[in-house]
Amino acid sequence: MIKKILLVLALILVGVAILAAFQPSTYRIERSVSVAATPAALFPRLNDLHQTHEWSPWKALDPNATYTFEGPAAGVGASQSWSGNSDVGAGRQTIVESRSNELVRLRLEFFKPMAGVSDAQFTLKPAGDHTVVTWSMSGENNYLGKVFCLFMNQDKMIGGEFEKGLATLKRTSETPAAAKTN
Repeated sequence: MIKKILLVLALILVGVAILAAFQPSTYRIERSVSVAATPAALFPRLNDLHQTHEWSPWKALDPNATYTFEGPAAGVGASQSWSGNSDVGAGRQTIVESRSNELVRLRLEFFKPMAGVSDAQFTLKPAGDHTVVTWSMSGENNYLGKVFCLFMNQDKMIGGEFEKGLATLKRTSETPAAAKTN
């Protein structure tokens, strides 16, 4: 009986290993929102890592996380390290490209709970009296990442947080107080 159980477990593990090998080696997650604000009004909220705390979905997941800022206040070279609970982990993000009122590109380095590197970007596209803000993240899936994706929907998990963050960015950018500062 024990041999049969061990055989079934071994077959399951082999099956998971084979399925994981056929998972995509890259990923891309993307969400967008239309905001009643100009690109010029939104750009500083994306290009200054201090301001991202006003709308970041991860700030709400761990209000006690610690943050350290390095480099310039905003733009290329601005960097933020974080360390928090299991929901936010630990890592660093650095702005690697910044085009005024158009694009902010970041390098994300994750240390915990799983090590990895990703690229993220925010693009701003004028659309009449609104701006379409697109938040995306892409990277490579190593073998462990492929196994993880067999059991967790990465697009739904991270994309859901992007949706929350973009909704907060929209709400806080469209308030009367935000309009007065624009």
